[in-house]
Amino acid sequence: MEELQYHYKYPHPAVTTDCVIFGFDGDKLNVLLVERGIEPFKGCWALPGGFLGMKETAEECAARELREETGLKDAYMQQFHTFSSINRDPRERVITIAFYALVRIQEVIGGDDAAQAQWFPLDATPELAFDHEEILEAAKQTLREQIHFEPVGFELLPEKFSMKQLQQLYEAILGVKFDRRNFYNKMLHIGVLTPLNETEWFSNRKESFLYKFNPEKYEEMKRKGFKLEF
Repeated sequence: MEELQYHYKYPHPAVTTDCVIFGFDGDKLNVLLVERGIEPFKGCWALPGGFLGMKETAEECAARELREETGLKDAYMQQFHTFSSINRDPRERVITIAFYALVRIQEVIGGDDAAQAQWFPLDATPELAFDHEEILEAAKQTLREQIHFEPVGFELLPEKFSMKQLQQLYEAILGVKFDRRNFYNKMLHIGVLTPLNETEWFSNRKESFLYKFNPEKYEEMKRKGFKLEF
């Protein structure tokens, strides 16, 4: 190992990244967990993550660990908090930089030091290793706050979606129920949706009009200080 010219002579912590990966199944929000294949907490469920390499940024580390442990690539990720409780990791002093990721639910495969990867409904998650339950709760709160300012929810929908799908997504994220007519009117009024001359038949045999998200219109409204209120 190459000797560093300058180094800190006092003890210093290791750094990891952990990623809370949300997916939407059309009804509920899900979170992607991995079963740990090594100690500590071997056999327990945890968030995907791992130690930061000396030649990578936190963002690069999060993307790499996500890819290695679950097979997921090119997810929308956003850093949201740093967790630094002194005894959060039994191995050594470890600080973790947490990200949340939004993806459309897809097949996942456990890899690297993860025995398996699996989607869990947010209301049915198992007990998690380390302080990952605290990280998950913080990520859920961050997502609920950000959805008022950023179009993060659209990452969880197909490119073309119905108004019902959009309403179900917002209800799943915010944990509330909206009046159907009021929700439809509000979303159409703010102008961030582009109506399509297309419809789709859903399982209830009802034809629904489809829409696309208009990112240009959203950025224009954001520059004016727009905040989505319900």
